[in-house]
Amino acid sequence: MFIRRTKSRARIHNAPSPKFACSSFKDIHSLLSDASSGCVGGDGDAPNSPRKLSICHRTRSVNALLRSLSLPPQPPDQLSKNGEIRIPDAEKKIVVYFTSLRVVRRTFEDCKAVRSILRSFRVTIDERDLSMDSGFMDELQRILGQSEKSKLTLPRVFIGGRYVGGVEEVKHLHESGQLRKQVEGLPAADPCTCEVCGGHRFILCRVCSGSHKCYNSEKSGFRSCTMCNENGLIRCPSCSSAPL
Repeated sequence: MFIRRTKSRARIHNAPSPKFACSSFKDIHSLLSDASSGCVGGDGDAPNSPRKLSICHRTRSVNALLRSLSLPPQPPDQLSKNGEIRIPDAEKKIVVYFTSLRVVRRTFEDCKAVRSILRSFRVTIDERDLSMDSGFMDELQRILGQSEKSKLTLPRVFIGGRYVGGVEEVKHLHESGQLRKQVEGLPAADPCTCEVCGGHRFILCRVCSGSHKCYNSEKSGFRSCTMCNENGLIRCPSCSSAPL
């Protein structure tokens, strides 16, 4: 019986061991010391040591991946330090980008619902109608960092200069009571309708009388007016602030 056990042990001892296998804790310590020495400098390592190169290569790859993931992304121009989308000079009012056109019924209804909710708090609201001035579209694209107009949905709301969201976000905040807390402290709106524009926030251009064309001379003829938008309108100087 003793001889058979000795033979079986000899067979196990002579059998080829799998890669990274070890039969004692001593081998584990030697393997870890080889891996650490190969990653630090590697001047005294053997050039024909595939095990050390493999461990060092994997360690360097993991470290490079962790460094790349830890780098913060480059924020757009309209992002604040904490990652919020903000617009300048709007800390004391609400800014709403919407459309008054009824071409898309759902968009028109969403804009109407959001404006109705915000107006119920009777605070200062800067309403920017994209259908009245296409410059608001370019302005909103620049703020949100979107290059395609087809992906830009309306309305878009900013409270105190900070981006809040669209119709779903405004309704959720209103139902939970958080919207009232966000508009607290904002200046109250003027209850009287503007006598200059009648509440439309736009008036006819006084230079071209709303035609967006000016007659320069007999040689050059008509040219586009540079004082108004494509509709021959300018923002009301009495109740509207200048665009960004």
